[in-house]
Amino acid sequence: MMRRRRNVGERGQGMVEYALILVLVSIVVIVILLTMGQQIANVFSNVVAGLGS
Repeated sequence: MMRRRRNVGERGQGMVEYALILVLVSIVVIVILLTMGQQIANVFSNVVAGLGS
């Protein structure tokens, strides 16, 4: 049974692609939190107030 080996350059390229995707997702999440942060805080405050009653 023969296995095909990927060379080091291809493996490194894959890691860079994963890192770029993670950075892009992180930026999107940060932008969403900055734009909707107050609304999200209000929802959590309402939930805490509801549980405290």
